Amino acid sequence: MCADINRVSGARLADIKHIRSYVLCQGQGNRNMGYFQKSSEILKPVEDKSAMFMGVPLVINSLDFACKAEVCRGKIAIAGFQRLQDYLVNNSGELGYAVIGALDANGRPVLRVDIQGVVSLQCQRCLQELEHVLDIHAVLLLAQNEQELQSFDEDESVDCILAQPDMDVLSLIEDEIILGLPVSPRHEQSECTSGGREDGKAAREASPFAALAALKKTH
Repeated sequence: MCADINRVSGARLADIKHIRSYVLCQGQGNRNMGYFQKSSEILKPVEDKSAMFMGVPLVINSLDFACKAEVCRGKIAIAGFQRLQDYLVNNSGELGYAVIGALDANGRPVLRVDIQGVVSLQCQRCLQELEHVLDIHAVLLLAQNEQELQSFDEDESVDCILAQPDMDVLSLIEDEIILGLPVSPRHEQSECTSGGREDGKAAREASPFAALAALKKTH
């Protein structure tokens, strides 16, 4: 029997203007045990259902997906991530993904989200384009309710989410990408172009703070 969960507190995703909510089905904690190696908790899915986004949101039942150790994978155009666009210099290219359901060593349903690819950010030192390599491997523990979520959150070694039977996989992947972006992306100092450094200096001088500093110097 599944318990519907409507909302989840935004503690984990407060900075990306999106709240994930999922559902965890009770009574199946002992089903499909062993998809993690207990020593290293490496996922071993037994069923692979490949999927591609073709302009239609991919929705899965997170409970069944985890308990049946299903897998969906494919490639997504970077331009398809609406919220991610605010962080990018350009949106060309695509990312590879895999969403894997399993039970951990303690028999708890989890989702693993793997994402690989390259996104174009803006270097905060030279203001030029910076190619940032994504190699994300997130394991998300599914909680039954907000009380259980809070309990799991006390363990800093795991990331916990609530579940829903109609989970939007595209949003899940986008959440993990945004959470994995650097706060202040920068080239190595030797890689920043001289033109970029000049552009950065000009931008700083044109800022309101620079104008205020100049005003103070004249008084």
